[in-house]
Amino acid sequence: MRFLMDDPEVSVVMPCLNERLTLRTCIDKAHASLREHGVSYEIVVGDNGSTDGSQEIARDAGARVVDVPTKGYGAALMGGIQAARGKYVIMGDADDSYDFSGLYPFVQALRQGNDLVMGNRFKGGIEKGAMPFLHKYLGNPGFTMLGRVFFKSPFGDFYCGLRGFNREAVLDLKLRTTGMEFAIEMVAKSTLYRLKLAEVPTTLSPDGRDRKPHLRTWRDGWRTLRFLLLYSPRWLFLFPGVLAIVLGIIGYVVAYPQLGLTINGKLLARFDVNSLLVASLFLIVGFQAILFAVFTKSFAIEEGLLPPDPKMELMWRYINLEKGLLLSAVVMFVGVAMIAWATNDWRLHHFGPLDASRSLRLVIPGSTLVAVGFQALLGSFFLSILGLRRR
Repeated sequence: MRFLMDDPEVSVVMPCLNERLTLRTCIDKAHASLREHGVSYEIVVGDNGSTDGSQEIARDAGARVVDVPTKGYGAALMGGIQAARGKYVIMGDADDSYDFSGLYPFVQALRQGNDLVMGNRFKGGIEKGAMPFLHKYLGNPGFTMLGRVFFKSPFGDFYCGLRGFNREAVLDLKLRTTGMEFAIEMVAKSTLYRLKLAEVPTTLSPDGRDRKPHLRTWRDGWRTLRFLLLYSPRWLFLFPGVLAIVLGIIGYVVAYPQLGLTINGKLLARFDVNSLLVASLFLIVGFQAILFAVFTKSFAIEEGLLPPDPKMELMWRYINLEKGLLLSAVVMFVGVAMIAWATNDWRLHHFGPLDASRSLRLVIPGSTLVAVGFQALLGSFFLSILGLRRR
């Protein structure tokens, strides 16, 4: 049998924080599963400061313990992954909820050249009481759906903690998070960087703890949603911005010529300068959101948080500071001209009362163009600063 070697093929990594009741069981199951199939392996426990003797239990069971001082689920896992010596890593929680006796399908999928092999608990089976109602029917399906929409992820169980991966490929992703988001970050970046992905069924059982789990439903759910949004500038900024601009344009189309809403010959509403002002608000907010989408994507690419994007490269090729400043100047000039026109009309009326419906048709669009032009001017300088290191 080839196991517990100095140069193993597989490293089983378990994060641990006071898991004395279940740690030994998980380690024993992993031993039995990999020995049965003659896999050379090691078991690494990333201990996050246990005070219940988990470290001694792990060593007695034949595992190597790595002390990880930085707190957090992701930190404990990354400490174990960095210390692992295997070509492949299989990670899973040490609470006896995941099936460590069924690790060989992960090994087989990794040997086939896959970089990340996710377990799918919904295909393998979830025992009664193993997953809270909200997690089973709202949290996990919801985050899986968002992962599929935001990142085009192929996985059906985005949050499954039992997974295997090519160690070097995942280390190259330079994962940053230290908390529960670590599991989501791995999946998201593996998808974005186009690693070879696969999925195998696995089971989930009720954990064997005598205390509450470290996972907190609402806190960790919010942190996961926040992470998904931050890693997808399109959905956080771009698409809402485009929607706002479309609504603003529609507002101008109906409000500038004072169109009315008529049903069966009866006038129900007429759109005037108030509607025009709201439409301008949508335009300004939408343009700002689109700018933030470009800012965020550019920064994330420069920092290695997101992979290079050909569309961004094309934008950088044809748009520079000077072109941005010129376009901003033109937009602001048109806006100032409209405000000047309205001011001259006021002068012709001896700076007295004006027809608001008429005068604001110049002042509102003019002010909007000045605001958008100024945003574009500042944005051009900021994007130029972001691009300094790239150039």
